[in-house]
Amino acid sequence: MATRTCIVTRAKAERGNALLRFVAGPDVSLVPDLKASLPGRGCWVRAERRYIEEAVKRRAFSRALKTDVAVPPDLADRVDRLLAERALGALGLARKSGRAVIGAAKVDAKIRSGEAACVLHATDGAQDGLRKVEQAATATRHLGGPDIPVYRLFDAEQLGLALGAGSVIHAAVLGHPAGQAAFERVLALALYRQGPAEHEGTADEAAMKDTE
Repeated sequence: MATRTCIVTRAKAERGNALLRFVAGPDVSLVPDLKASLPGRGCWVRAERRYIEEAVKRRAFSRALKTDVAVPPDLADRVDRLLAERALGALGLARKSGRAVIGAAKVDAKIRSGEAACVLHATDGAQDGLRKVEQAATATRHLGGPDIPVYRLFDAEQLGLALGAGSVIHAAVLGHPAGQAAFERVLALALYRQGPAEHEGTADEAAMKDTE
């Protein structure tokens, strides 16, 4: 797969969670192209909030696209919302296909069996519940199972709407294929908000080579 260069860091990476593409729309407004499929000249920014904010501050988009594009000052927030919507939509599809489970008991069982690709704990969920989930993930890893990441990205109402329940505190995303798609979009949002420190070893991070 061809590599692309971030217009802020000048680092190179393959397309994926590592980079986000932007294009100039018909009205010369800047458009986030999350699917990297829109026609026209595009530019790429490392897929972390701080680099989007830096690109806006430097006015790097107009230089990269070679046209005076209108960049919204809240671009980083808009990208966050788009990534969140994609992740929630993928979670809903995973639930419908049986590749996501909800509820503390079911989530705990999927963690301990090693079937969970990732776990989501509501941001407004109790710390005690989060601690139990993390303990289960740690125990699974120590017994030779997979290292299952635990994310706090959505509140209980958001998870409930996506997963077809009134309020969801715990959810687990399972493996292929719909579950993997949901996991990748959850990971993309986590990387965007938190950076790579929490997610070392991901394929996209391994592909990123700093050329500065």
